[in-house]
Amino acid sequence: PAPPPGGPRPGERALRLLSAAVVALGAALLTGKPWLLALAAAPLVLLALSLPRAYVRRIETAVTVEPRRCFEGDTVTVRISVAHDGGAVRLDPGVTLGPGFRLDEVVAGRSTVTLRHTALRWGRWSLGPVDLDVYDAGGTVRRSVRVNAVDVSVFPHATHARFTPIPARLPQRLGEHTAAQTGEGVEIIGVRAWEPGERQRRIHWPSTTRRGTVQLYRFAAERAADTVMLLDAFGDVVDPATGVSSLDETVRAATGLARAYLRTHDRVGVVSTGGTTRWLRPATGDAAFYRIVESVLDVRKDRRFDAPGLERVPQPALPEGALVYVFTPLSDARILKVLRDLQGRARRPVVVEIPSGDPRVEPGDAAGELGLRLWHADRDAMRFALRDSGVPVLRHTVGEPLDLALAPLLSGRVGGRPR
Repeated sequence: PAPPPGGPRPGERALRLLSAAVVALGAALLTGKPWLLALAAAPLVLLALSLPRAYVRRIETAVTVEPRRCFEGDTVTVRISVAHDGGAVRLDPGVTLGPGFRLDEVVAGRSTVTLRHTALRWGRWSLGPVDLDVYDAGGTVRRSVRVNAVDVSVFPHATHARFTPIPARLPQRLGEHTAAQTGEGVEIIGVRAWEPGERQRRIHWPSTTRRGTVQLYRFAAERAADTVMLLDAFGDVVDPATGVSSLDETVRAATGLARAYLRTHDRVGVVSTGGTTRWLRPATGDAAFYRIVESVLDVRKDRRFDAPGLERVPQPALPEGALVYVFTPLSDARILKVLRDLQGRARRPVVVEIPSGDPRVEPGDAAGELGLRLWHADRDAMRFALRDSGVPVLRHTVGEPLDLALAPLLSGRVGGRPR
């Protein structure tokens, strides 16, 4: 909203008293009855008695927001402290509510104003400005001051995921996934003869007794995986039946899978393609999870739909042998260009389809029903083209664990460089 006017202004109480005096004076002039002037004298006397002896000239405010980062459904408390000169005052806040929040409570004290909000949707939202009207003790004169808006980061609730499919190629970095090479892991993959100078880690006594030479267990190396979560932010499709946003479910599913990989000490990166391309190099640790979420909070603000180069994923965002998950509702054909770019770089992505719901068709609308059939046929053709090119297409159902969609990948290793 427009900024409030500066300087002292009459308050609502002063305006009411002046209105009553003016009406009484006008009635006395129109009717010619002098006793009506007594009705005008009473409001004027009350106004004169309530006028302050000293006006508020200096107002300073301080804002405290707790917390600045939260999850959906959490409570955000804003405390505004007011310092001023003069006598006692009364505070009257005018709140402009920003998107993504619900105002639950407003408590105005003598020198503080407390606002309690509830975060409704993930994103980086502004709480909106607050215009404070500072009244004198009599409520006849007021000054207004604006408290600027404060940004709060609201994190999404991640979809529950526990499965972490293993890519075909694992980098030379210690982790918890069993590799095809021999190493210092804990999983036994065979038996071999002992060589002079080698540490006798564990002797396989049956083979040693049978062959007459020392035989040792062979262990598989344990490596960590590199995964990249690619988010389709070209559009946001809302299911007409349930009101579920495809962008919301895309972010929730991606963050859930990222957290599952981070629990196994893997490196996770993120790429979001939409109005602009945002990316974060793969990293590990708890801090990486919050950096990943922070990097995708601004995708709602990307409004450029025809920017060039969106189908090109930055090279540093795709480490060699990384397993790339593409979360998309398959509603925009430009995501196919991104998938072709990944395949052209010898990456085998895994598509996790986020359901977007069917368009609503009115009963008896023959043209609408025909269009719906064509829409279904187009999406089936898109899925067939992806599967025919060797890209797995998994369908995630809203409200169910992501593990149900990832279960087919557990039968073998996926991704990596194709032969």
